Amino acid sequence: MKKLNLSLVTILAMSTFAIAGGDIAPVEPVVETPYVEESTGGFYLGLAYGLLNGSIDDNINVPGGTVTNSLLDTDFDEIMIQAGYKFNDYVAVEGRYWFGMESSINNWNIDTSANDVTIDAWGLYVKPMYPVTEAFNVYALLGYAGADLEKHSLNYVSDSVDGFSWGLGADYSFTDNVAVFVDYVSVYDDSESYVGGEVDYSIDTWNFGVTYNF
Repeated sequence: MKKLNLSLVTILAMSTFAIAGGDIAPVEPVVETPYVEESTGGFYLGLAYGLLNGSIDDNINVPGGTVTNSLLDTDFDEIMIQAGYKFNDYVAVEGRYWFGMESSINNWNIDTSANDVTIDAWGLYVKPMYPVTEAFNVYALLGYAGADLEKHSLNYVSDSVDGFSWGLGADYSFTDNVAVFVDYVSVYDDSESYVGGEVDYSIDTWNFGVTYNF
């Protein structure tokens, strides 16, 4: 009798397990699709009008002090082109070139004759940016720049300078591709010494332009 009772218990247990197992749906593995953030990087090109100021002062050491001769202090119209790559909303790299337009002056090297002077400049920058709103950004420019100065008159004079350069600006995007900007760039601001004195150079520019993002 004990064997019979044990057999019945075993059969009932197996039946219950089979019935319960039939109600369990097969478990399918859940595959999560990784979220990929849309890239905000890309190339851009720009064109701007620039108002560049060039200032050169010659400081000559004389007994009892220094005599300063202003060799140049003139505004120049410039056309600026730029090309850059935006890694994300916060960092870009950028190159610029300013094409100078001639300006007639009469104080280069204390020469009273008319002088046609041009200043071309270039710069390579790291561009930290901060998006104030979805459309409005502020940015800085930190890098290296140079300028070539030429005077055409009774005699030809040329000079070149290069060194640290910085700038500050802001831009506003009308669409995903088109933005306008305004910025100030100190292309070069330094002194060069020579026997008997030194020359102070200051070259900076205001730029008003438009960029196209690809």
